Amino acid sequence: MAESYRDNVAWQKSMALVTEVYRVAGDFPRREMYGLTRQVREAAVSVPSNIAEGKGRQTKKDYLQFLYRARGSSLEVQTQLEIARNLEFLDESAFNSIIEQAAEAGRVLNGLITNVEQQIQIDSSPKS
Repeated sequence: MAESYRDNVAWQKSMALVTEVYRVAGDFPRREMYGLTRQVREAAVSVPSNIAEGKGRQTKKDYLQFLYRARGSSLEVQTQLEIARNLEFLDESAFNSIIEQAAEAGRVLNGLITNVEQQIQIDSSPKS
């Protein structure tokens, strides 16, 4: 676990997603500034933030808990983007583009979670 969280592909992809979420949410109706706009932005920020915070924790189990939180936030972002599309705050093309970016970030995060879970299993297995 020596590398920086900035070297982590899941963190990098989720940072790119945050930037795109901020861009598209800026076009939501002004009346949503304290509603869906704020919620989707906060959820998007939470993904790379939890990856980074978990990386700074003492143990792999602690790291894993933060990765689970990041995954929950990732799914929250995807849900909120679908709500935005349903309310016609996003056109179909913009929605498809950002939801694919969110899904890709989620897939990479799931791979990281699987990797850390396997490391924990290896570390906790009896040594012969």
